[in-house]
Amino acid sequence: MNLTPGTKLGPYEIVSLLGAGGMGEVYRARDSRLKREVAVKVLPKALSLDSERLRRFEQEALATAALNHPNILAVFDIGTHDGAPYVVSELLEGETLRDRLRAGALPLRKALDHALQIARGLSAAHEKGIIHRDLKPENLFITKDGRVKILDFGLAKLTQPESSAHTSLPTMTNATEAGVVMGTAGYMSPEQVRGASVDPRSDIFSFGAILYEMISGKRAFHRDTPADTMSAILKEEPGDLSETNRNVSPALERIVQHCLEKNPEQRFHSASDIAFDLEHLSGASGTSSKLAPLPAARPKIGLLPSLIGAVVLALAMLGVGWWVGKRSAIAQPVEYKQITFRTGSIGNARFTPDGSVVYEAAWDGGEDQLYLSRTDEPGARELESWRCA
Repeated sequence: MNLTPGTKLGPYEIVSLLGAGGMGEVYRARDSRLKREVAVKVLPKALSLDSERLRRFEQEALATAALNHPNILAVFDIGTHDGAPYVVSELLEGETLRDRLRAGALPLRKALDHALQIARGLSAAHEKGIIHRDLKPENLFITKDGRVKILDFGLAKLTQPESSAHTSLPTMTNATEAGVVMGTAGYMSPEQVRGASVDPRSDIFSFGAILYEMISGKRAFHRDTPADTMSAILKEEPGDLSETNRNVSPALERIVQHCLEKNPEQRFHSASDIAFDLEHLSGASGTSSKLAPLPAARPKIGLLPSLIGAVVLALAMLGVGWWVGKRSAIAQPVEYKQITFRTGSIGNARFTPDGSVVYEAAWDGGEDQLYLSRTDEPGARELESWRCA
């Protein structure tokens, strides 16, 4: 169905075609009642005769309408036109994450900001019992003001939370059966590749693949054919992020690895946990009293030297906080910020004129080295041209 400008769908007047895909056509339209522009997604009439496609289209509308979150596309209305169903949603201005990634990896600060927004949106959906199941850069939209919106819940699987037997949230009774592969090669979880049943941890794996790509500029599991790609998802590990981006901190790399565990039991168990770690890693929470946890960290025997190093690091940070408070002309609460996530011994530390911190450290029994850490971004940079005597 190709609607021409001026066509009326109830109170909505078509302005122009925005795009088309397997699940329908999207138009810019004018809402005559509220005097605003909206997006109208229409399933072609001929395709609406396909009961499975119609079910998926209606499922997308129900899933998205059940959510109300700044990082999820807002749905306003649903209706039919000449036998073809349509969904009315907010009109977005900007580009997809896929468009943005065509230029390569994102700046680390921007990647962390986008990842945190995606994690918050996923957390809201999962709390409502909704699994996206097709999370990928094409289904993530970045608005002109930097807001990330999760799109297309067409493959979403609605599940009933155990604690809400009497919830009013509509639950699809004819969800995709086990054994049917749904999703997009390259971003599917191992359980999706196998055609097994999925839970929110499947979206977490897809999120990990997207975060890896935002940081490195490379797809985590891209191969020459979809079959080879799915085989890589099941059997292979993506390359270390530190090989493509030296600014990646060990803590951030562990977050990505924790998302991409093959076994769902070993991944993050909730998107809210990811958001919590990303908040503290990026300093977005504004809370100085909590330090970023290190995902998937395993206790080891004989860690006394490292623990002593951690204590030394904490004392060094306390001294830095006292020095800043001493220098301040106004009596303000002292703020503390973790400048490294590694354990070891810390020597002298100095502030540079631009507010960075240069400090001497030795990690895991290695030799002393000089590092530069900025307070506005995670991680530290080794000053290669200098070695401690």
